[in-house]
Amino acid sequence: MVTTGSGEYTYEPVGDWAKLPPGWSFKEIGSVGVDADDNVYVFNRGEHPMIVFDRAGNFLRSWGEGVFPRAHGLHMAPDGTVWLTDDGDHSVRQCTLDGKVLMTLGLPGKPAPYMSGEPFHRCTHTAMSPEGDIYVSDGYGNARVHKYAPDGKLLFSWGGPGTDPGEFNIVHNITCDGDGWVYVADRENHRVQVFDGNGRYETQWNNLHRPCGLFMPPGKCPVCYIGELGPGMPVNLNTPNLGPRISIHDHTGKRLARLGGLHSGSGPTEFMAPHGLCVDSHGDLYVGEVSWTNWPTTNPGVPRPDNLRSLHKFRRVS
Repeated sequence: MVTTGSGEYTYEPVGDWAKLPPGWSFKEIGSVGVDADDNVYVFNRGEHPMIVFDRAGNFLRSWGEGVFPRAHGLHMAPDGTVWLTDDGDHSVRQCTLDGKVLMTLGLPGKPAPYMSGEPFHRCTHTAMSPEGDIYVSDGYGNARVHKYAPDGKLLFSWGGPGTDPGEFNIVHNITCDGDGWVYVADRENHRVQVFDGNGRYETQWNNLHRPCGLFMPPGKCPVCYIGELGPGMPVNLNTPNLGPRISIHDHTGKRLARLGGLHSGSGPTEFMAPHGLCVDSHGDLYVGEVSWTNWPTTNPGVPRPDNLRSLHKFRRVS
């Protein structure tokens, strides 16, 4: 049996898990999530933005066609709705699990001015506080986190461009734990910053390389799963041990395990560009990749292959 990870966090790759309808493709995947029944929601950049599977990988339904031009972030809320962030549309939508839009944050198709601090300019992800407030990471054209009340009213924002504590260089992902701490993937500063619910800086986790995806299971003192992108410059493309990979940390930032190889690859335990991830009630791990976008960066001058992989399932074995 081929495995990856270590100790309590050892996984077996499940090959050819998702059974797509004939002729369908994900192209690449912004994020993934699981509902209370362990159905898997794949928010992707193909012709069918949301594709839903059961735990065995059987196709259930699709939705979102014509609504989401560039899938980026997905957050499953405790009330059985899903929050979807589209960085190409500069908006966040709360939807039912069959695709009905309940609330929209931002003005679809109308970005705020670049680095203005106003929502949104290529927003990236959402998280929810224990009280039901919504945090939005924003993003590529801003360096901010915005906090909204459950009714969609903007409460306040924090952050700005830079490298000091509380500043950001691509606010790429965000998650919140049962105690209300807010964890922000500050991607190009190579760190995860931790804040209280009022945006006050507490600490940061280092020893990461371009942290891209974040996932914490519900509850207090959870484990944090971090998707790290690999090298992105010609001078370090072949440097080993920089990712792409998945790192698993406890809530204090201590690393518990890592998944992946020394370099980018297409093997069963290797990654190309892990972008979004989640864990189901059995501890199985799902990873969505943006391999299509990342390929020219990590493989300059090489044509994209037709069979670029964008989705992994790993069965937890210990």
